[in-house]
Order: sequence, then structure tokens, then C-alpha cells
Amino acid sequence: MRITSILLIATALAAPGMAVAQSYPTKPIRIVVVSTPGGSVDTLARTVGPKLAGRWNQQVLVDNRPGAGGAIAAEIVAKSPPDGYTLIMGTVASFATNVSLRKSLPYDPVKDFSPISLVATQNLMLLIHPSVPAKSVRELTAIAKKQPGVLSFASAGNGTGGHLSGELYKMLAGVDLLHVPYKGVQPALIDVVSGQVSMTFASIISAMPQVRNSRLRPLAVTGAQRSPAAKELPTMIEAGVKGYESSTWYGLLAPAGTPADIVGKLSAEVVAILKSPEMNDRLSKEGADPVGNTPAEFARHIQSEIEKWRKVIRAAGIQPN
Repeated sequence: MRITSILLIATALAAPGMAVAQSYPTKPIRIVVVSTPGGSVDTLARTVGPKLAGRWNQQVLVDNRPGAGGAIAAEIVAKSPPDGYTLIMGTVASFATNVSLRKSLPYDPVKDFSPISLVATQNLMLLIHPSVPAKSVRELTAIAKKQPGVLSFASAGNGTGGHLSGELYKMLAGVDLLHVPYKGVQPALIDVVSGQVSMTFASIISAMPQVRNSRLRPLAVTGAQRSPAAKELPTMIEAGVKGYESSTWYGLLAPAGTPADIVGKLSAEVVAILKSPEMNDRLSKEGADPVGNTPAEFARHIQSEIEKWRKVIRAAGIQPN
């Protein structure tokens, strides 16, 4: 009798949460995006959003809130009601590197959010000017070790993905390279193409036109796996840099305290969308690799990325702003 009573009480206590998850969503969902319209993260939100809307017969609105490396958007979502109706499409910058690059943040990327799913990753490509006599990463590393501080690498700015990818290469390969920051990807690429800078780490999409015209020589991609957009290129690990992995990533999160049943429901839907052949093909054309994982897996990924980039940023002597 006592066991039966306990089970009845437990069921009654769980029922409200289950009912909320079963009825969710009953109104439009807002996905806050950390960038202006047109960028990779915005494209992902506008690709996944309509799929969610179609499955649930509810509007999914994209709200662009750029600025402060994603901190503006993240603060908005962190302070929103934890009901599943305000989400964020976050990035490696807003949820991993900002912690070490900024003196203070108006949010905690771990404590203030409930991860839903890692949506996609994007490889960068290591490119060198043809005047650099290296046909592989091993050869490039050998040249850099013989001439410390002579070779240079361009990035879109201090603390950007290209900058940190270069610093990770320096740290793991034991080479000394000169970092040359620019205000954007295109100015950086222009100076590598002209030969003023030796190399760069750039997104596959922005780099491919220069590769096709043989203006830049690609040596490897930076992710854990080869990219479908450049299958012939090895990863940095395959190319001899042990432990190297650097990719831009995008993930969906809700405010902390969002009911676990709603987070689970969102995660299951997002994973199903990302596993579809149509979505796989569409994202691959954008240079992205769809992922789709559980909230717990995404939470572990965020934590490991925070710790990894903290070490790189400290080793490079990058001072927080």
C-alpha cells in the first residue's frame, strides 16, 4: 500500500511538467542570433527554424542581436523566462572563448543556460601563399622551426577563430609565427594572396575561390574530421599536429531553469531535423557539418571548449578586453 501511494504521489508531482512538455509549444518561439543577417550563424537559425515551425505548426522567429562578440544576445536570453520560448543560436565565441577574452561578461555560459543541441561545426582551412615552399603541414612546421618568427599568419582580428587556430598550431607544433590581425576576413585574405603574409586560417567557403584560382595553397582542415567540402585535405591531426582540433561551432541553448522535458523535446526535434538527408545536403553546401547531440553531450562540449581555449589564450599571452 505504501509503495503504491509513493508511486501515485510521484506521478502526480511529475504530471504538471509532463503536461507542459506535451503541449509545448503553444505560441511562437524566438531564436536570438548573435550576428547580423547573412552570416553563418544566422543562416543556420533560418534553416533550422522553419523546420521546427513546420513540425510544430508554430512560428519560429529569428531575432538578430549582434555586438560584443555575442554577449548582447547571450545576456538577452540568459535573462528571459525559462519557458522554452526564447532560445539562442550560440557560437564558440559567445559560449567558449569570451570567458577568457573579456574581463567581465553579463552572463555565465555554463550556469545561465540549458544546452539543447550542438547544431553544426565548420572547419577552417590552413592556407599558405605559393611562395612558401611547403606541400604539407609537416613541411610547413619544419620550415617554421628553422626560421622562428619569420613566417606570419593573418586573421580577421585578435581573438577570432583564425587567430586562435593559429595560436593552437603554434602551441601544439612548437613553432614561432608572427600574428598579423586585420579588421575582417577579406582584408586578411587579400594580404595573404598578395604574399605580404605567409598564411592564414580561414573558413572553407571564404577560402575556396582563392584555392580554385591557385592563389593560395590549402594544406589541411582544422576539425576533428575531414570536411565534405574538401575531402582531399587531411585534418591537422592527420597532417602530424597531435591533438589539434579547432572548429567554429553553433549550438542551440535555452535559459537555465527551462524544464528538462521541454529541453529534451527541443533536442529530439533538432537532432531529427539535422539527421535528415535534405538538411545534411543543405548545410554541407554552406560549408557546415551538421551534428545533433543530446543536451548532456553539448554541455560537456561547451565545458571542454572553455578549458581548451583558456589554455591557448593564456599561452599566447592574449589579454582580455
